[in-house]
Formats: sequence, C-alpha cells, structure tokens
Amino acid sequence: MKRLTLLRHAKSDWDDPVARDFDRPLNRRGEKAALLMGQFAARKDMRFDLLVASPAARVVQTLDTFFTGYGETLDARWDRRIYLASAPTLIDVLRDLPDEADSVLMAGHNPGFEELILSLVPDDGANPQREDVEIKFPTASIAVMDLAIDQWDATTDKCGTLLSFTRPRDLDPALGPGSR
Repeated sequence: MKRLTLLRHAKSDWDDPVARDFDRPLNRRGEKAALLMGQFAARKDMRFDLLVASPAARVVQTLDTFFTGYGETLDARWDRRIYLASAPTLIDVLRDLPDEADSVLMAGHNPGFEELILSLVPDDGANPQREDVEIKFPTASIAVMDLAIDQWDATTDKCGTLLSFTRPRDLDPALGPGSR
C-alpha cells in the first residue's frame, strides 16, 4: 500500500502583473490558507517520505508557508511535468517515484489534481468526499489517498481510496468562496 497526499497550491495573486503564469505569487488569503493547512497536517500527524512538486512560484511559496505551519521542512523533488499537468501526466510522475517512499506529498495544480483523484478513486458511491472533489478541488486543499499498489510504477486508474479531503474553508469559514 502506498499513500499519496495532494496539496494544491494556495490562492494566487491575479493582481500581480507577472509576465508568466509560472511566476504568479500567492495573495494574502493564500498565505493564510497555506499556513492553516500546514498546521492542520501537523495536528493530524501527517508524515511524508518524499515531496514531489511543481516548481511554479505559487507552489514554492505555498510549500514554504505550509511548512512554517507544519513545523518542519522537506526537501522537494521539483518536477516541471507537474506544472498544469493532466491526470495521465501526473500518473506518469507517480510511476517514476522511488519505491522506498511509502508516503508521498505531491504539490501542484488544478485541474490536474482533481482529474487525478477522479481517475484514481472509483466512482462507486462508497465515498461521498469523491463527489466533493468532483464539484471542486479548491486552492490549498489537501486530499489523502491510499493506493492499492506495492510499487509506484503499478499506479493505475481506480487503484485508490480517498481517505480524506480537507479544504481551508473546512477549518476556517473566512477562507471560503467570496472571501478575500
């Protein structure tokens, strides 16, 4: 069994006049949400053997702030394939992970993360949280899945069980839709 935790980058600053989307930073609400989610992960005693992440600025900043709340830092394995990737590309990234890592934190973007969850977790009605993900995988949200595999290169559709799906607004309603 392998465990995959997905952390979507926090809310980015669309008012920042960056030349490339890749360089877009977080806004204040995003920083607050990333810190809160790091504190949540620490309270839930989430542990990770490996961090693989998109090198986009908003993901790097999300992780810096997340780890401030988490209380420790992991060295990232930066993988540009994660930047705006589709579910099949993300599955390729997973298949390339080292088997020594049993619990992986992947940080990146939507719509790929939402598509990945919907690809990995069967739509059998057994998990109402899957339906929540299908509606939206908001910024700074964390999804934890167990994958019924012994090696990462065996990752395939419908091999996952969604254990939890937590949005910043679940922890602080002020971080819900429409807030700034």
